[in-house]
Amino acid sequence: MSVTASAPPASRRTITTVTSYEAAEQAVDFLSDQQFPVAHVTIVGSGLRYVEQVSRRVTTGNAALRGAGSGALLGLFWGLLFGVFFTVDSGSFFGVLGYSLVIGVVFGAAWGAIAHAATDGRRDFASVADTRADRYEVQVDADFADRAEQVLARMPAR
Repeated sequence: MSVTASAPPASRRTITTVTSYEAAEQAVDFLSDQQFPVAHVTIVGSGLRYVEQVSRRVTTGNAALRGAGSGALLGLFWGLLFGVFFTVDSGSFFGVLGYSLVIGVVFGAAWGAIAHAATDGRRDFASVADTRADRYEVQVDADFADRAEQVLARMPAR
């Protein structure tokens, strides 16, 4: 049994450093628009930090309400599938759809309330998490770096 070693990573050179991901993205997009082989480009974020923005308080009641909404969508989906494939007239189709919707709401609400209550108050809030960087470097394989710098020099200011 032979083991093949993977090729060592190519050496890279930073061709620009910016303070926002959007600016790094624009630089790479410009390179792509100019037919530069962007498979040789890497965006590297430095000075990373995790930011979690708390958006609201979560209670058992609103967890049940959100669960009911999710259950309604799931019930509606399954009701449509069953109604299309297993009914022959419009009356029974809408009956299956309505029944599935009600069952979805009930079970979704129960699931949401039970799931929240099971946390025992450890996480009574909702949040959105994000990872941010202080700066972003656009790096290019060393063999392509000179060409990338020439192309980026033609990039119009935005």
